[in-house]
Amino acid sequence: MTLIQLGSRVWQLPLPVSHVHLVRLGGGGFAVVDTGVAGSAPAILDAVAALGGGPGDLRLIVLTHSHLDHAGSAAGLVSATGARVLAGAADAPYISGERPEPPPVHTEKERALHERIMAGLGSTGAPPNPPVRVDTELRDGDSPDDWGETVQVLHVPGHTPGSIALYLPDTGVLFPGDTIATVEGRAVLGPFNLDRAAAVASFRRLAALEPRTVCVPHGEPLTVDAAKALTAATPQDDWL
Repeated sequence: MTLIQLGSRVWQLPLPVSHVHLVRLGGGGFAVVDTGVAGSAPAILDAVAALGGGPGDLRLIVLTHSHLDHAGSAAGLVSATGARVLAGAADAPYISGERPEPPPVHTEKERALHERIMAGLGSTGAPPNPPVRVDTELRDGDSPDDWGETVQVLHVPGHTPGSIALYLPDTGVLFPGDTIATVEGRAVLGPFNLDRAAAVASFRRLAALEPRTVCVPHGEPLTVDAAKALTAATPQDDWL
């Protein structure tokens, strides 16, 4: 396990499919942003332990969206820690299992990539994505408490109906979910979107924040000239 510190209170835990991020809360304990595929809970709890905490110190689980590589271990973490689950209001029914998740609309390049990823998951015997109750449904403009600094919730639809991003304006840290990814140091539109045009608009909304650090779930984090990388990006041309 390798933890990468991205800010005074922010760490990335790189996982094989999708990275998760830990945030030390102002009032004590930790939040985790996304949870990886099902079966990732032990690695996340090991990361909390490496930072000096126990299972009870994981207090908040924030899911940027409903996909299996982000919400997959939420149920396991809730069982182990009792943490509260926060997610975008429009994705909450998919996360809780109340409604089936709408499939993305793939471009040809995305379809080939998706097939490779799913084949890889199948070969590892990854368990299915168990549902979990969403305790707090987040909406655009919300500000979760207990973080020790201002947190802005942004509704960034396109990847999924209820995708959210978290922005910490005091430190310039952005958790974009799958709206933004990186490839070879470039910021790109995350693939596998339900509504590509809406996802591109959401990408541009996040770029306009001019963050200093972008904690992407896929690829390497942007820690140097992040705002410049987002400005130079051409999300409308990605994955075509």
